[in-house]
Amino acid sequence: MDPKDNNAGGAQPPKDDNTQPTPPPPPPPAGGQQGGAPTPPQPPPGQGAPVPPVPPVPPVPPQPAAPAHGAPVPPAPPQPGAYPPPGGYPPPQGGAYPPPGAYPPPQGGAYPPPQGGAYPPPQGGGYPPAGGAPVPEDTTPANFQLGTKLPPELKVKVPKNELKFDGDHFVLLLAGSISLSKDEKKKIVDSIPKLKQAQVDELIRIFEEEKQKFAALSKKHVPQLEKLAQQHFDEWMQLEDEVTQSAAKNEDAGKADEIRKNLGL
Repeated sequence: MDPKDNNAGGAQPPKDDNTQPTPPPPPPPAGGQQGGAPTPPQPPPGQGAPVPPVPPVPPVPPQPAAPAHGAPVPPAPPQPGAYPPPGGYPPPQGGAYPPPGAYPPPQGGAYPPPQGGAYPPPQGGGYPPAGGAPVPEDTTPANFQLGTKLPPELKVKVPKNELKFDGDHFVLLLAGSISLSKDEKKKIVDSIPKLKQAQVDELIRIFEEEKQKFAALSKKHVPQLEKLAQQHFDEWMQLEDEVTQSAAKNEDAGKADEIRKNLGL
């Protein structure tokens, strides 16, 4: 047969029996080489671009041992950068957190004043004035007069003396005084015959000045003044009763002496 006829029929030339087949590439190691990076595989001879290596598999962390029967399982440690931690934060007391936007900030940096323009004053009074200065006290004189409870005419009389002064006016000032006790007043009355004119004038001046000072006190002192005035009024009335009883005894004793004298006893 003509070789041209074989080529025309599409027959292939015979292969050389000495040709060796191309071996497959070795598989890449699973965990890389010991002590370094994995060695990339070599491309087979006679072929194109090399095949990129397979990335290494990250090591799996060891799992904790199973807890004993009935022991609580500890929670897993939080992952770095995780927020919030596993399980979340416990809710606040009384329910849940307020929804976002529930408390909007005030406009302008401050809360608006209440309706009416001002806050109500505290109980028991008003706010202290600016600067913390105390409220000035009302010093308007109450014009409290001593001796107004006494009767116009008193039973206690000034003993006979050679001094020049109004005895009734002196006794009225003495009775209305709230600075002397009952016994002190009785001693003054009994000592008048032994006093000098300057001493009596000084006593009258002191009693008049006492009335003026108490009349100049403010209203807050009036309750205390009224209490003292009533106390000294009661004491003076007791003194008048004692003086009246003593005068009656002296009168009776004088009459008895006169009778005995007339009888020659």
